[in-house]
Amino acid sequence: MSHTPPPPQHTPAKSFERLLSVLYTLRMDCPWDKKQTMETLRHLSIEEMYELGDAILNQDLDEVKKELGDLMMHLVFYARIAEEQGAFSIVDVLNSVCDKLITRHPHIYGDVNVAGEEDVKRNWEQIKLNEGNKSVLAGVPRSLPALVKAYRIQDKVRGVGFDWEHKEQVWQKVEEELSEFKREFDVTQAQALDTEKAEAEFGDLLFSLVNYARFVGINPENALERTNKKFIKRFTHLERRAAEAGKTLQEMTLAEMDTYWEEAKSL
Repeated sequence: MSHTPPPPQHTPAKSFERLLSVLYTLRMDCPWDKKQTMETLRHLSIEEMYELGDAILNQDLDEVKKELGDLMMHLVFYARIAEEQGAFSIVDVLNSVCDKLITRHPHIYGDVNVAGEEDVKRNWEQIKLNEGNKSVLAGVPRSLPALVKAYRIQDKVRGVGFDWEHKEQVWQKVEEELSEFKREFDVTQAQALDTEKAEAEFGDLLFSLVNYARFVGINPENALERTNKKFIKRFTHLERRAAEAGKTLQEMTLAEMDTYWEEAKSL
């Protein structure tokens, strides 16, 4: 069956209607789209989110635009599947998020006064508790990667005033945790390493470092990913230079590899 595709539109509402029209047609007539479920789409949506994250870190706005489009398509897809099941529609989804935003911004849509961002966060968390959330941390997904989860946990409790007062206090905690972690590897200790305890201390150290980063305005996930990309770039240079010299990395000494590594750092 051949369909005439809807033409490009020039307003947000009409463009969204065009997406709905295209997606609904594909859902009815495309063999692949017809087979999809929320479960089969889930891992694809996660992949799209990571691709969007990469585009943002690379400051590639054209790629950001494309990835946003892919994500919006996925959101519409989920809503369409739910509509077919009689659960909810895209209209319900949009009205629901609008209602939530209005309710949680009483300083905009009500008579609540705020002094700044921190008041907004505190109001937001309190409203969520009033809506039935049993804990401030209930909104932190269990399946988040641990580094992101640590940041979100700390940001959430900050919203209700559970936070340090000065960055020096946070750094003191980092040094305390580092000392406790180091103690597990003290060469003067006669007993064998307690791996489980060392892992626990390392977790405490990471948590405190994430906390310090958050306190001074650094997103630890972004920071670590930038370092990952930097390392990959330098190591790829090392591999390329080794190949040009007719050697494999296994054949090179650390000193030889370090020469190319320092070269990569200067690029």
